[in-house]
Amino acid sequence: MVDVSASQTASNRATGDWRRYFTFNTDHKVIGIQYLVTAFTFYLIGGLQAMIIRAELATPESNVVSQDAYNGLFTLHATIMIFLWIIPMSAGLGNYLVPLMIGARDMAFPRLNAASFWLIPPAGLVLLSCYLVPSGPPQAGWWSYPPLSLQAIQVGEQTFFNYGQSLWCIGVGILGISSILAAVNFIATILAMRTEGMTLFRMPIFIWNTLVTSVITLLGVPVLTAAVVLLWSDLALGTAFFDPARGGDPVVYQHMFWFYSHPAVYIMILPAMGAVSEILPTFARKPLFGYRVVAISTVAIGVIGFTVWAHHMFTSGTPDWLRLFFMITSMTIAVPTGIKVFNWVATIWGGKLWLTTPMLFAMGFVGMFVAGGVTGVMLASVPVDIHVSNTYFVVAHLHYVLFGGSVLGLYAAVYYWFPKMTGRFLNETLGKVHFWTTIIGLNLAFLPMHQVGLLGMPRRVAEYLPQFTLLNQIVSLGAAVLGISTLPFLLNVLISWLAGTKAENDPWRSHGLEWTISSPPPLENFGQLPVITAGPYEYGIIGKGAGPEDPSET
Repeated sequence: MVDVSASQTASNRATGDWRRYFTFNTDHKVIGIQYLVTAFTFYLIGGLQAMIIRAELATPESNVVSQDAYNGLFTLHATIMIFLWIIPMSAGLGNYLVPLMIGARDMAFPRLNAASFWLIPPAGLVLLSCYLVPSGPPQAGWWSYPPLSLQAIQVGEQTFFNYGQSLWCIGVGILGISSILAAVNFIATILAMRTEGMTLFRMPIFIWNTLVTSVITLLGVPVLTAAVVLLWSDLALGTAFFDPARGGDPVVYQHMFWFYSHPAVYIMILPAMGAVSEILPTFARKPLFGYRVVAISTVAIGVIGFTVWAHHMFTSGTPDWLRLFFMITSMTIAVPTGIKVFNWVATIWGGKLWLTTPMLFAMGFVGMFVAGGVTGVMLASVPVDIHVSNTYFVVAHLHYVLFGGSVLGLYAAVYYWFPKMTGRFLNETLGKVHFWTTIIGLNLAFLPMHQVGLLGMPRRVAEYLPQFTLLNQIVSLGAAVLGISTLPFLLNVLISWLAGTKAENDPWRSHGLEWTISSPPPLENFGQLPVITAGPYEYGIIGKGAGPEDPSET
C-alpha cells in the first residue's frame, strides 16, 4: 500500500498563471506541457508537408511543386516528424510523469531540464529557415548521405553553396545536445530520486521504458551529433571526412548515422510502449501480465538495439559475413518485442474491458505495431531487404511502426493523463471520432504502400509510372483523412482544457502514485513523500470494479 499525506490536496491556484509556459520555468510539469505543445505544433507543420507531398503524388506527373521543392519537402518532413515531434513529445510525457510516478518533487536537475527544452524551439526555427536561404531546403533526405548532401545547389543558372544542408546540420546538432541533456536528467532522476520503498522492480513499466530510452539516447545521440558536425565541416570548412572526391569515406557516415538512427526507433517507440503498458491494465481492470518479464524485455530491446544498425546498409557493399550477423541480430530483437505483445494481449484477455478513448488508442497501437513489426522481420532478411530496398515497401513499414506505433501510443497517453494534467476530461465523443478517422486514414495511407513497393515503385520520387496511379491516389486519400483526423483532437483539447468535465484525483480508478494526488498536481507534487510497500500493479484499487461506464459520470 501507499502512505500519502492529506496535505497533498493543497490548492493549485498559485500555479495557474498561463505566462509560466513562456518563461524559463524549472517546474517539471510546466516543462512537460511546454514540450507537448511545442512538439504538437511541429507535428502540424510536418503533417502539412506530408499532405503537400501526397498531393504531388496523386498524379504521375510533377504538377504541384517543383522536383527540387519536393525533395526539400520530404527531407524536412521526416526530420521534423522524428526530431521535433515524436522524440520531444515522448520527452514531454516523461518530464511530466516521471517525478510523479516515482514519488519525487521534481527532476534531478531542474535548470538543466529547462535548458534542454529551450534548445528545441530555436533548433526548429533553424530547420524551417532553410526555406529562406538562396539554395532552399536540403534535398538529400533526412539521413543526408554524402556525397549527395555535399553538392552545391543549382537554381536556374545560378549555383549556390548548400546553405540548407548546413542549416540542417546545425539544427539537428542542437536537437542532439537537447536530447543528451534530457537523457542525463532522466537517468539521474530515476536512479537517485525514487521515493522510499520503490525498488527497481517496484517501478511502473513507463519508468522502465523511460530509463532504457534515456540510456539509448545517451549512447547513440553523441555519435549522430558527431556525424552531423563532421558533415557540416565537410560542407563549410572544406574538410574531407566523407567526401569521396577528396579521399573521404561516405560509408563511415552511414555507419555513424545508423548506429544512432536504428536505436532511435526504440527511442521513439519505447515511451509509447510504456504508456500502453500503463493504460491496458487500467481499462482491462487487471494487473499487467508478467510485470518482471516486460521490464526485462525492455532492457533486452535496449541492448540488442545497438547490434542491428547495419541492416540498413545491406545494399551499401556490406560483406556477406557481416550481412549474416546483422540479419540474425535484426531478427533476434523481435523476441523481446514479441514478449511485450504477448503480455499486452494476456493482460486484455479475460478482462472487463472499458473501451474509453485511451483504451481504443492503446489497443490500436498493439495492432498497428504488430503489422509494422511483421514487415520489419521481413526486411531483416537480406534477400528481401535487397529486393525491396528504396521502394515504398520500406516507407510502409516505417510508417506502421512510427505512426501506427509511436503516434497512436502518444495519443493514448494524452487521453489517459490529460485529466491529471488539467483536472478535466477530454470529450469521449470527439475522442472516438478522432480514433476512428485516424485508424481509417492510417490504413488507407500506408497499407497500399506495401503493394506499390512490391510492384517496384521507388521512394523519394515526384514522378512515377502511370500503372501506379490508382494505388497512389488511395494513399493520398488516406493522407487527407489523416490530416482531417487532427481537427477533432485540436477542438477537443481546446474545449476540454477550458470547459471540460472536471476530473477527480483518480478518475480512471487506476494505480500509481500520480493518481494519489490532486488533478492537476500541486507545486512540488507531494506534501509528504509517499512510502512504497508493494509492486506497481499491487497497490491502488485496480481490479476492484470497472468504474463508471462514461468519464462524464465520474
